[in-house]
Amino acid sequence: MRALVQRVTRASVSVEGRSVGSIGRGMVVLLGVARDDTEERAVKLWRKLRDLRMFDDERGRADLTLADVGGSVLVVSQFTLYASVRRGRRPSYSDAAPGPQASALYEAFCALVRADLGDVQTGVFGADMQVSLVNDGPYTIWVDTDDLA
Repeated sequence: MRALVQRVTRASVSVEGRSVGSIGRGMVVLLGVARDDTEERAVKLWRKLRDLRMFDDERGRADLTLADVGGSVLVVSQFTLYASVRRGRRPSYSDAAPGPQASALYEAFCALVRADLGDVQTGVFGADMQVSLVNDGPYTIWVDTDDLA
């Protein structure tokens, strides 16, 4: 699994002009699922994100977790995180999981967030979505489960 994580002051996602999810302070997780991903990788990824100290303390130092600041999470599926541009001019998405597998793991990831926070805002899997956000910092982190210990 791959996640592009942004610390935000606010964010929202809409489908066909209708808001389907929004948060205040917290993180936006753009989530990509690969063909070889499993629920265990979803657990590993969420635990890493949940415990990241990426929010500023009173000294302006990124030393607080999502829970420390009472932050929210907006998760948006994004298969394009597995795009390969090694050859040609058109990205290949052959490493991305097929829809049913990706949807199931996306939902499993969201359930993990919900279990810890009580709420998670989401986009609509497979839909054409418009994401709006105010990146706080800016602060953006790339996390790939292949790189986690």
